[in-house]
Amino acid sequence: MKKWRCTVCGYIHNGDSPPENCPVCNATSDKFEEIIEAQAEGHSPGKDKGSLLMQGYGFIAEEMYKNHAHPISVHFPNGVLPAAVIFILLAILLNNQGLALAGFYNLLFVVITMPVVLLSGYISWQKRYQGATTKTFTTKIICAAICTVTAGGLLSWRLVDPNVMGPDSAGKWLFVLGAMIMLATAGLAGHLGGKLVFDNR
Repeated sequence: MKKWRCTVCGYIHNGDSPPENCPVCNATSDKFEEIIEAQAEGHSPGKDKGSLLMQGYGFIAEEMYKNHAHPISVHFPNGVLPAAVIFILLAILLNNQGLALAGFYNLLFVVITMPVVLLSGYISWQKRYQGATTKTFTTKIICAAICTVTAGGLLSWRLVDPNVMGPDSAGKWLFVLGAMIMLATAGLAGHLGGKLVFDNR
């Protein structure tokens, strides 16, 4: 029986022909290549040429990819995000300014860490998946963008209106809705990332 490898995500398919769509990343059958035993493994991209800035970016990108910066960095905001949402919700339900402040600082931490997550994710997408624009990757990118914008928006809102989570705030439940959207999109992006990694066999 032949073996076929998805050139986008690395999924291995056994069969006489490649599948119509990759079950992991949704790539079409033309993105599969037959695995020959003598086939060389891996991919070694050439060094970036150009300006000193581009060479510096190339070095950083290679180090981030080689040392798995994305799966490491993404755990920081993903771990803190649920805590931020819980603090925000409890602050409103219990009218507790201490919990509101805790939610604010957790949200601040999420916003600070997101640039590293996005950069490392972009690098992994380009290097490992060749910038594929399948449904899986498109959805993941959209979710990451919504999560980042929502987190930044909520943080800015809290800075402009420190009492947004207070009992007299007209926008407190809209603030909670934003927090839920932020959490949901982060969760979906994480689910798709896990599917790419753990279904890749």
